[in-house]
Amino acid sequence: MSTLNSITQIATQGLYVAQTGINTVSDNITNVNTPGYVRKVINPEPVSVAGVGDGVNSAGISLATNIYLDNASNRASADLGDASITSTFLSQAQSFLGDPGASTGFFNQLNSVFSAFSAAANTPSTVSSTAAVNQVTSFLNQAQSVASSLNQLSSQADNQIGSDVTQVNQLLGQISQLNNSIVQSTSEGADPTDAQNAQNNLLNQLSSLMDVKIARTSTGGVGLSTSSGQILVSQAGAATLSYTPATSGATQVSITQPGTGVAPVSLQVQSGEIQGLLTLRNSTLPAVQDQVSEFVTQTVNALNAAHNASTSVPAPNTLTGSNVGTDIQTALSGFTGTTNIAVVNSSGVIQTQASIDFTAGTITVGGVATAFTPSNFAAQLNSALGGAATVNVVNNGLTISAASSSNGIAIADDPTTPSNKGGEGFSQYFGLNNLINSSIPTNYNTGLQPADANGFNAGGVITLRLSNGSGGQIMDVPVTIPAGGTIQNVLDTMNQTTGGVGLYGQFSLDANGQLSFTSNTPGAASVSVVSDNTQWGASGSSLSQIFGLGAAQRAQRTASFSVRSDIAANPTNISFAHLNLSAAAGTAALSAGDTSGALALANAGSIQLSFGAAGGMGAATTTVSQYAAQLAGALGNQASAASTAQTNAQAVQTEAQSRQQSIEGVNLDQELVNLTTYQQAYSASARLITATSDMFTALMNIQ
Repeated sequence: MSTLNSITQIATQGLYVAQTGINTVSDNITNVNTPGYVRKVINPEPVSVAGVGDGVNSAGISLATNIYLDNASNRASADLGDASITSTFLSQAQSFLGDPGASTGFFNQLNSVFSAFSAAANTPSTVSSTAAVNQVTSFLNQAQSVASSLNQLSSQADNQIGSDVTQVNQLLGQISQLNNSIVQSTSEGADPTDAQNAQNNLLNQLSSLMDVKIARTSTGGVGLSTSSGQILVSQAGAATLSYTPATSGATQVSITQPGTGVAPVSLQVQSGEIQGLLTLRNSTLPAVQDQVSEFVTQTVNALNAAHNASTSVPAPNTLTGSNVGTDIQTALSGFTGTTNIAVVNSSGVIQTQASIDFTAGTITVGGVATAFTPSNFAAQLNSALGGAATVNVVNNGLTISAASSSNGIAIADDPTTPSNKGGEGFSQYFGLNNLINSSIPTNYNTGLQPADANGFNAGGVITLRLSNGSGGQIMDVPVTIPAGGTIQNVLDTMNQTTGGVGLYGQFSLDANGQLSFTSNTPGAASVSVVSDNTQWGASGSSLSQIFGLGAAQRAQRTASFSVRSDIAANPTNISFAHLNLSAAAGTAALSAGDTSGALALANAGSIQLSFGAAGGMGAATTTVSQYAAQLAGALGNQASAASTAQTNAQAVQTEAQSRQQSIEGVNLDQELVNLTTYQQAYSASARLITATSDMFTALMNIQ
């Protein structure tokens, strides 16, 4: 009888294993189209007693996972998430600038500006002057619209990062909770595979947002970390991510790792939608904004250079300069060449002319030369002009006014040795006769040299943020401006290895006084400005404003430009004539029919200018028209490369998921074979029970 009991037990175990197999196959077939579903497999094992076979038992149900394929698929999904969001945003950025070949495109607006000035030169009239001013206004408005759209794109990236961080926190929390359920099911001998499949689905969602590495635990759950080793999920629970958009400087996502008791640190990920958005927010979009700003600024400089070399007819009674950022004495230091300030009457006849030779340091009026220095320039010029005009310093800017209301002021450089500082003439440097004004300093060729006196107020602090190649934060460095000394002392303070940026790179001034940061390793570090309360003198600008430090500061230039108010109100005030310094005494040096100034404005697009490095575009000497073509091409190539990267990443993900599915996915043909096998095994076990029952009945009848 014990033998019959043993046979019955073996058959019963066989029925249980076969039924479990049938149920497993049923689950697999039901979920054949469920995304991320990993097929279940049972793990039958032979049972033996004293070395003798005693049937079969189930060691439980598990998932047909492959950790290597899982991690490969997750990394491919992260790369695709990164590439997709980058391509989407760059495509939008490119659309803001319009089709380079279309007449309505942003870059073609510049052609309309120069064409309007050419028409005004050929047919001078109030109508043509108005049309030219309107074209300039339209160009500036469209430039500001582009800048605003790019700013909104950055804000959109901020919002999307915040949304993604919220989603990641939810996913990590759910994955951690499922770990607990899986551990409990495993310890109780229950089937944990439904919870494991739910966890796999969450992992698939997570992998597109950030790169994750999976480690399977002995209890059936998972441990998660970033590719850099930061813990996301462990036995201690789930990590928490946080994100607060920065008002200036590069931004970051912070992570508080589970169970460490360590303060939040910067999240280090290599791919995924979050990383793509951070790179866009911190590097790519600011680079585009900087490039657009450099293009617009140099266009303004080209127009202002032509306009400052010209004058309206009649000449304006007062020329009001803009705030140069530094004090006037510093601004006047370093000028070379000669400029001429003329007081002309309503007929255009020169009444008084002062020739200022910056190289020699003299002011000559009526053949009498007077020496001057930057510190006494205004006083000496007023004395030399003898009351015909006055020079005043207002808000770190120069103002020159004719004493008589019927006279005007015209400025012209010497044609052989023009005045120059940082690539600009005297009138342009001080913005005395600008066509386009700005509310902030926009010329970062400051002309400052390392040996110049430090005019920044002692104790001011500029906080610099060092970021890696993808815009992730390395560290924040507060730098305190030293008292007195020279500009070199300020640079030395900024470049210190302790309390400065010296471990990562160096700040330096070029020959034109433009400040730049050079990383110790190309592309390894960049600098942005978190905050800046430094100030040059009593009413000067901050260090970041004067030198245009950080892409965000440079990008602000575009929104600051506007046509000079009196010209916008009355376009006939535009400077379309040139002061004729060689005119005979008593004859008109200004003529109402002179359109040489308009012609100079029309040709401003073909003048070679020095463009600073902006974004991925290096410093170059070229024309604004050529730079526009280069910028359009660079952005187009960048958007095209991003689209190609997305296509390639999609192909890699498809291949990775295909290989993963070949191992982990449900194959209906295979499941049909398994179903047949388990059904036959079930039938065999049932027949064995029937046979055992018949034997038992027969034995009972014999008795």
